[in-house]
Formats: sequence, C-alpha cells, structure tokens
Amino acid sequence: MRLSSAQLTPLRLPGFRSLFFATLASSAGTLLAAVALVIDVQQRTDSGPWVAAVVIVEFLPTVVVGLLLGPLLDRLDRRSLMIAADAVRVGVFVALPFAPSVGWIVGLAAVAGLATGFFRPAVYAGIPNLVPDAELPNANALLQTVENVSWAVAPVLGGVLATAAGPSLAYAINAASFAVSISLVVRIPSRLLQSERALSRGHWRDLRDGFSATLRSPSMRAVLVAWGIASLATGAANAVEIFLAKHTFSSGDIGYGLLYGAMGTGLVVGSFASASVLSRSGVARTYGASLTLMAMGYVGAASSPNVWIAAVCVLVSGVGNGAAIACNALLVQRGTFDLMRGRALTFVMSITYVLVGAGNGIGGLLLDPTGPRWIWGACGATLAVAAVAGRLMARKLGSETPAEAEVRAEPTRVAAAH
Repeated sequence: MRLSSAQLTPLRLPGFRSLFFATLASSAGTLLAAVALVIDVQQRTDSGPWVAAVVIVEFLPTVVVGLLLGPLLDRLDRRSLMIAADAVRVGVFVALPFAPSVGWIVGLAAVAGLATGFFRPAVYAGIPNLVPDAELPNANALLQTVENVSWAVAPVLGGVLATAAGPSLAYAINAASFAVSISLVVRIPSRLLQSERALSRGHWRDLRDGFSATLRSPSMRAVLVAWGIASLATGAANAVEIFLAKHTFSSGDIGYGLLYGAMGTGLVVGSFASASVLSRSGVARTYGASLTLMAMGYVGAASSPNVWIAAVCVLVSGVGNGAAIACNALLVQRGTFDLMRGRALTFVMSITYVLVGAGNGIGGLLLDPTGPRWIWGACGATLAVAAVAGRLMARKLGSETPAEAEVRAEPTRVAAAH
C-alpha cells in the first residue's frame, strides 16, 4: 500500500495531525492492555469466568455510555473530556501492578473501559470540525487505518511483553501511551473539536433528544439497520471461529491465528482504500459493495476445503469490513449536526456492541446442532441481506449536504453555549 498526497491532506492540518497521533497512541495502548489484562487474570486465577469478566468490562462500559451518558459528549468540552479519559487510564495502569486481588483488576479494567467509551466517540465527533467536509473520507480512512494497524500489532506485542516480563511492563507502556496522547490532545484548541456546546434541558430529555435525532436521520437509520444486521452475523461467526479453524480445518492454534491475522490484514487494507473508493463510487455503492465483500468472504470460508483458502476468503471479508466501518463513520458524522453528534455516535456504537454480543450468544447456541461451517455460511447469507439494506437505505444520501442534514434534524436542536 502506498499513500497518495491526497490521502495525506488532512495531516497537513495541525489539529487533525495531533488527533491522529493521539489516536495512534491511545489505540495501541488500549489494545495492548486488552491482552495484558487477560493474561494477568488468567495467571492469577486460571478461571474462565474471571477471564470472561475482564473481557466483558472492556466493552460493556461503552454500551453504558451510549445508552445513558451520551449527552455528556455534547454538553462538556470534548478536548477536556478526552484529556480526562486519558488521565484516568494513566491512573488505572499505574495502579494495576499493585492491585491486591483479581476483583480489583476487573474493577480497574471497568474504569478504563468507561474512559475509552468517552474517548473514542469524542474523537470521531470532533473530526468534522477539524477538517473540511470534502476531506472527511480521507480523515476517517487515516484514523481507521491506524486503529486497525494497532488492532493487528498491539495484541501481539502485548502478549510478547506479558510473556517476557510479566503484565506490569505492559501496564507501564500502556500508561505511557496515554500520557503521550494527552500531550498531543492539549495542543488542539477546544474550538476546533467542537463548534458549540449543548445546554442541558435535563439529562433524560437530552438523552431522548439524541435517540430521536438518531432515529430520524436517514444516514443513521441506514447504519443502525444494515450494520445492525451485519453485527449479529459477525458476532455469531466470531464466537465459532476457533472451532472452524481447529475442528473443521484441523489446523490447530496456528490456523486460528492465520484466520485472525487475515481478518486484521483485510481491515487495514479496506480502511486504507475506503477514501478513494468513496470518492469514485459514492457512499451507497461503497457501503453495499463492502457488505457484499464481507458476505462473499464468509460464504467462501465456510465452503473452503482447508484453512489456507479460508484465510484468503477471510482477508477478502476483512477488506469489506474495513471499508464498511469507514462508511459507518461518514454516515453518522454527516447524519446530524455538532450539537447531537456525540450522543448519536455513542448510541450507534452501543447498539452495535449489543448486537455483536447477541450474535456471540446465537453462535454459541447453534454450534453443537449445526457446526461452524453452517454458521459461517448462514452469517454470509445474513451479510448479503445487510448489503442490500445498506445499498437501498444509503442510495439517496450521496447528494445530501451536512447543511441539509442539519435543517432536517432542526426540530430537536437545543440551545448552545459557545
């Protein structure tokens, strides 16, 4: 992959450049921490339920933020919120080596997860204020690419560090990464991350306004329906992926790692290429094609005779996944105005996490009666439905400008503080 000068244009803007490198540091720290935490809990307890608990508390707080605390992303200063989230995570990872019990570890992990639940939506809510609208696809592609590279590399590094020197070294590096993120975010003027701040009409009414704006926006309805269907499918497939590799293909841990790495590589390629594809084809075609690639990849993997061909199919699916996620970000960012963007983003993220979790449960329940091949094939068929829904629901959005989206959403607009 080679970066073109057009794709790098957002990095010429000092505010976005600082946010880009802060996101790199924060993403790498978050994903490195995920592995270190699991290893620490497993070593201390050798207990499946405790390991499951630490995994759950890493993403469950994001659901809580989206469903209950989203208005804070629009009422509070986003830069201050991001700095506070990083500061909390620094404190958590400085404290973790001294945690007296596994219960303390899980509790601290939950605090870190809550901070992450504020940081990431604040980043994506602030991007449309940092770059011109024409550069938004390039900006999203750059951030998605660096997040996916972190996703592919940081867990491996976390495992190596935890194995070589114990989790404490990984925790120290995590804390340092969040400190680096703070040093970069403080360079961004607050006004560049947030055009105006919403005045509260009462927390629950603010929350209802955010839900209402999300459900009235055609862009965000497209994401909720199409990506909601896709999330159920990918959640079910993820739950049985290890059985597909180890039982169906008899490829052991190496085969599982191969499938996992192929998905990560595909995500990087898809997110990297998304901006140029969006500029040529528009959001509706790109969204439909991306979800179609995912469907083809899952069906191909389910039909594969061995893990090597399956890995190629999974890579194709990952390319579609990376591009579809970039489409999701663009649709949500353009789907409402700045006063509602934070709570809308967190709401959509929360629903996605809930549906992925539901898919995990469905995959686990269907594993014994059907087997992993049939589950992956069914997930591919479900993704084909998502592709049709995404294409149809997004096809009229290509000509809608942010100003038109704001006018359409105006009935829920609330007072602003500058």
